[in-house]
Amino acid sequence: MKFEKGKPPPPNAGRPKGMPNKATTAFRETIQKLLESNSQNVSLWLKQVAEEDPGKALDLVAKLAEYASPKLARTEVSGMDGQPLQIQVVKFGGDNSQ
Repeated sequence: MKFEKGKPPPPNAGRPKGMPNKATTAFRETIQKLLESNSQNVSLWLKQVAEEDPGKALDLVAKLAEYASPKLARTEVSGMDGQPLQIQVVKFGGDNSQ
């Protein structure tokens, strides 16, 4: 499909939104294979780091986890038209006199 200069691309051109590109996918797969094939070594390295600085070991685990599992997107929940949520309390049964 050829694009003309100065005109917007046709709808649905390119990869879908949210789909990682090939380089990102290949990089994550490589890191995952590296971690899997060196799991015993990684565990040993983390123990060595933890002896000196447990906080740094936890930081390293958190950084490695980013490559093994996807990050969750932050989500903001709001009411209609961006207004704050309105919460209604509904009581069922019991005493209805207030």
